[in-house]
Amino acid sequence: MWIRWLLVSVLLVPLTGEAQAPARQNPASHKTVWYFYRVKWGFQEEFQTLFTRNHLPVLREQARTGRIVSVKTFVPSYHGDGRADWTFAVEIVFKDEASLSGPSGEEEIQKRLYPDRAKFLKEEQRRFEILDAHWDVPLNELDLR
Repeated sequence: MWIRWLLVSVLLVPLTGEAQAPARQNPASHKTVWYFYRVKWGFQEEFQTLFTRNHLPVLREQARTGRIVSVKTFVPSYHGDGRADWTFAVEIVFKDEASLSGPSGEEEIQKRLYPDRAKFLKEEQRRFEILDAHWDVPLNELDLR
């Protein structure tokens, strides 16, 4: 019995180590992150208006400077589609890992684009007040060739 247990353990250890290894990323490759939002019932249009007015221009400016490769926004096709745990999503493709994790320059961009800082901050606060949830999903692309 002891030998059987030892043999099974020796055979399974390499499999568990391989299954838990993080995906390898080329540091020079693009880095994609999905940002999910679940907006409180009845506030979807207000959220989209605030996002479009205040946050999207900041993201587009980061794309113009090269930090971000692309920005796409999504809503589900149908109410309650899929898991129904999100109502608005943003896909941002960053130039590389350093662009994702390094300084964003976001505050300087906000100050330049929105000289009425008090109004901007109040609207950004409102954008998050009408959320039930928000989460980010940095992705590792798998090469399954």
